[in-house]
Amino acid sequence: MNSIYIKNANIVNEGRTFRGDLLIKDEYISTIGQIDQDHIPAGAKVIDASGLFLLPGIIDDQVHFREPGLTHKGDIFSESKAAAAGGVTSFMDMPNTVPQTITIDLLNEKYKIGAEKSIVNYSFYFGGTNTNLNDLLNIDTQLVCGIKLFLGSSTGNMLVDNKDVLKEIFSKSSMLIACHCEDEPTVRRNNEIYRVKYGENVPVKLHPLIRSREACFLTSSFAVNLALENNTRLHVLHLSTADELKLFGNELPLAEKRITGEVCIHHLWFEESDYEKHGSFIKWNPSIKTVYDRDSLIKGVNNNIIDIVATDHSPHTITEKSNSYFKAPSGGPLVQHSLVAMMEMYHMRFFSIEKIVEKMCHNPSILFGIKERGFIREGYKADICLIDPDNPWTVNKENILYKCGWSPFEGYTFRSKVITTIVNGNIVVDKGIINENYRGERLLFNR
Repeated sequence: MNSIYIKNANIVNEGRTFRGDLLIKDEYISTIGQIDQDHIPAGAKVIDASGLFLLPGIIDDQVHFREPGLTHKGDIFSESKAAAAGGVTSFMDMPNTVPQTITIDLLNEKYKIGAEKSIVNYSFYFGGTNTNLNDLLNIDTQLVCGIKLFLGSSTGNMLVDNKDVLKEIFSKSSMLIACHCEDEPTVRRNNEIYRVKYGENVPVKLHPLIRSREACFLTSSFAVNLALENNTRLHVLHLSTADELKLFGNELPLAEKRITGEVCIHHLWFEESDYEKHGSFIKWNPSIKTVYDRDSLIKGVNNNIIDIVATDHSPHTITEKSNSYFKAPSGGPLVQHSLVAMMEMYHMRFFSIEKIVEKMCHNPSILFGIKERGFIREGYKADICLIDPDNPWTVNKENILYKCGWSPFEGYTFRSKVITTIVNGNIVVDKGIINENYRGERLLFNR
């Protein structure tokens, strides 16, 4: 039996932080609390976690690991390794790959790749299109995290714009539907306005005027209204404006909500003045917007209007991102730095440590119905992260693990550091050393 005994940890779980021990046997959490030494199996690995926070592993519900077909940017092995280094033990990957994940056969092929290459746990979204309703309605709800709909074009151009098809999907699917919401006519119109004025040399700082707040609200409100009409389980991804928050409520417990929202690290961290420094390297869709929007999103997390904090991790090469505005793709790498960025905001007193765990661990588990993960509970899978809140380090080329080799946080000194990541009871990261031979498990869902 593989056993790990973690002692003297500051355990953060279900709204409280307490000093305690944790015993892992094989893949599962066995005991939590003050553990008698006589109950520790012979040969157990002992970790003294004095001064460390012990968290459930981070569950990131929105990543683009670029495999298959775009592996010059990233792949499931490289990006899952970066995820593990950042305390992420499970991810849900998007369908805009090459080929796009829009048939059940292609989805199954992607799961095979995950089993072969991912060093953390994984699930993959099925991509909805204007023409694949039959496959979409035949997905096994216990084996797949959800359906992804692009209600606005982005990297990979999987736009679903046929309103009759959308009504069919929203009315007939029993799956969670996760949506990218930006109004395509508005974005196209703004593109042309600024192309006429600047040609190809549009300043990147105008990105939030092109991918505008109006574009976001128009489509988010459309999706929410469609979900209300059909009692659809809707999850709106990467909220970026204060306006959109009025579409969501915080009156119900998360398990009872039918319409939920997510915010990403970059929309909580950056604001429009940062384009001057970072240029296209913080060009995302939806765009990073104003200080007011950023501050409103932070409040939305704290008052439970926003349910999940994720990354939209979407790597591109430095060469690709260095192009002019229209040629530089949107997206950037984040999974290695999402937890330490949130911990930095903990130090800044924007979030409590309990709120971070709620939004990055507990709520993804509840919202997607993930089986036996997301909490420090006896009988749950031992997906664990140990983080030192007072261990400064600076992001640089030597410690960036993304295949693309860059980070929007490069040069920033974080005050907290991930020390250990445990996946299914196996130590995958320990003080910077990564076990590249371990492979994670497919996530299962209680639905």
